[in-house]
Amino acid sequence: MVTTPTGHVGSRVVRLLLQAGVRPRVLVRDPARLEEATRAQADVYRGDLTDAGFVRDAVAGARSVFWVDPTPHSAADPVETSLRTAAPLVEAAQVGDVKRVVLLSSIGAEKRHGVGHIDALAAIEERLDATGVDVLHLRCAYFFTNLLLDVEGLSRGVLTTAFDPDHPMPWVDPRDIGDVVAARLLSDTWKGRLVQAVHGPEDLTFHQVAQILTEALGRPVRLDLVSDDEVREALRAAGLPPSAVEGIVGMTAGSRDVVPEQARDLLTTTPTRLSGWAHAHLRPLLER
Repeated sequence: MVTTPTGHVGSRVVRLLLQAGVRPRVLVRDPARLEEATRAQADVYRGDLTDAGFVRDAVAGARSVFWVDPTPHSAADPVETSLRTAAPLVEAAQVGDVKRVVLLSSIGAEKRHGVGHIDALAAIEERLDATGVDVLHLRCAYFFTNLLLDVEGLSRGVLTTAFDPDHPMPWVDPRDIGDVVAARLLSDTWKGRLVQAVHGPEDLTFHQVAQILTEALGRPVRLDLVSDDEVREALRAAGLPPSAVEGIVGMTAGSRDVVPEQARDLLTTTPTRLSGWAHAHLRPLLER
């Protein structure tokens, strides 16, 4: 079973499962967002992941579940909402209706507390661990696709961040995460509780990211460094509630001193580089 099958990661997982000859069960709010061919070759369960009854019925009997927390960072209480949304999955695992779970988690979850909305993923990890089912926590790096959230700024040649511009951090293409997820779902050999980082091909500072984007986009890109308080002010001005503001700010502030539980190695390194991704996905958007 695959949640968020139209997302950056989930859509890749579904495609690979289909190509492997598997007919997956997909949970989706709007089936029209799925390609027609995908709808024909998958068991489509239409509903909202925030509907506990829908989730509980949909996951029952699933051998393996790929769970992606659908809670937007802008939710009124993002941590509480994430935990409530995952509760039916945890319940299904506790009573044996689900055998294995692959959780899309994040670097920073290893801290357990103090990383904003990522704290919810840490708590979901712990709750799934307590069920005793086979569970894999994928601690993923910073998504390339986060850059799509500020196409307007990049079109002006500005990359805005509150991260330490000199601190290297792992960056990853969500498509590569999908490859890892599909491989794990298709494998019957792993058991127990596992953690696997997905670090992308290399650690990058934001200064390096700006230089890579300059070359890939064919235009100068400079950094605009903002403080946590400036981010708070902008989010409040946009109308976000206090808990959502702190959940977003906390993800950046709490990640500055994170040391990933797993080092970069053969298993945690994925191939797609930011330069190629930016040329293929960002440049066309900016050239319209």
